[in-house]
Amino acid sequence: MLQRLLLALTLSVAFAAPAFAGAQREEALSANVASAMSRSIADVNAPRLVFDDAREGQAWLAEMSRRLEKRIPDAWFRERLLTAIHYEATRAGLDPQLVLGLVQVESGFKKYAISPVGARGLMQVMPFWVRSIGTPQHNLFDLTTNLRYGCTILRHYLNIERGNLYRALGRYNGSLGQPQYPNLVFGAMRAHWQWTPPARVQNASLKP
Repeated sequence: MLQRLLLALTLSVAFAAPAFAGAQREEALSANVASAMSRSIADVNAPRLVFDDAREGQAWLAEMSRRLEKRIPDAWFRERLLTAIHYEATRAGLDPQLVLGLVQVESGFKKYAISPVGARGLMQVMPFWVRSIGTPQHNLFDLTTNLRYGCTILRHYLNIERGNLYRALGRYNGSLGQPQYPNLVFGAMRAHWQWTPPARVQNASLKP
């Protein structure tokens, strides 16, 4: 019984607090890669939900907002954050539910989080990326800027790893080859952010 309680406490702490287990490592980027990443960072658009059916988008936002309410009581900020996560993840070709899990593990949804190694913001982006692909005006504590950087960087690592998300997450955390971090992100996604559209939304979208 005591062992089960200790295990439950360990898991609750893991999902409640930032991981801060590592950091993205600075690397030489080819001119083409750096240019593509810079264009992605510079492509500033107002975040919006990216759904084929607006009703599905509203259902997703309402459900994710309900799940996030204890962490972020302010409804306006909560919906703004979720909209930005969905938009930046989708434009980078990432699963928004996975990005929600990553943000939970990396920062606990704390906008001004700073790790012991200097990673900043919601997705714990290392400042060297601003020098590599951004401009001095970019603020990694800005909500949309941080998410845009984080999603662009994870997309870059996913490209390097030829679609292997497990290894891409390891690179993102600076712990490539170690299972703890990818398992934490996947675990957070499955435990807290998995989502299937309500049946009424699915059925409505099938009507001619």
